[in-house]
Amino acid sequence: MQATHRTLDPATRVAVVAAGWHRDIVDAALGALRAELAGAGLDASKVEVVDVPGAFEIPLMARRLAQSGRHAAVIGVALVVNGGIYRHEFVAAAVIDGLMRVMLDTGVPVLSAVLTPRDFHDHDEHRRFFTEHFVVKGAEVARACIQTLAAHQALDRPGA
Repeated sequence: MQATHRTLDPATRVAVVAAGWHRDIVDAALGALRAELAGAGLDASKVEVVDVPGAFEIPLMARRLAQSGRHAAVIGVALVVNGGIYRHEFVAAAVIDGLMRVMLDTGVPVLSAVLTPRDFHDHDEHRRFFTEHFVVKGAEVARACIQTLAAHQALDRPGA
């Protein structure tokens, strides 16, 4: 995805719901996400990060944030891994379905950097790879957020 070069209204507020599992990797996405939003003119104080224990808790918090009326968009960030008991695909599907439902029910854009790698092993090489990957995904979800908000703002303008 190319850089957007769009700017956001400085009053725009974005909420990010971040899972605690694999927080070091999630934090890599948060850093890139914040940098991309700052590049679009959004002050760091306008990005509210809410921590939840894991990915499964993201949709409910996203719903509460969307319903609050304080945020133009909500972004979920998590790494859902195969812990050997084959539940990661169900968790990831439930989270993504939940986020879509929040978006459709509230009319607030909800975006996702909730990722489920096919293979993740908790060792230095994979941690390094997925940390770097989450930097890319954090920037991508921020650009998608910027583009989505710009499209919604264009529809809200008179004569659109």
